[in-house]
Amino acid sequence: MQNITNIATLKFAIQGLEAEQADKGQLLKEQFYLTCENLKPVNLLKSSLNEMASSPNLINNILGTVIGLATGYLSRKIVIGSSGNIFRKLIGSVLQFGVTSLVAKHPDDIISLGQNIIQHIFRKKEMNSKQP
Repeated sequence: MQNITNIATLKFAIQGLEAEQADKGQLLKEQFYLTCENLKPVNLLKSSLNEMASSPNLINNILGTVIGLATGYLSRKIVIGSSGNIFRKLIGSVLQFGVTSLVAKHPDDIISLGQNIIQHIFRKKEMNSKQP
């Protein structure tokens, strides 16, 4: 900053600094208001849900987990059946855990295996229908 030698230049510099301070104060107030709005619990929840919904892997992860849980539950029900045998229940629980974790960790492989099985079944039906 240059040296001020007279009163008129001093008053002009003071007015410039006061205007700059007023502008920065207004910007600070606006930023404070925005920060308060963003920190409200409703807005935090909204932004979190929006981020989760826009995540590309979310649907795949949820789908894999749901399929894993369903197949684990079904495999347990198949093994246990209506039996009250404690050994069968233990084996069923272990099988449920194993199948659930396997399917949840490898959903793409399970889906491609299912597609291959379905294609194989349809090919057999087509071959059987073509034979006289």
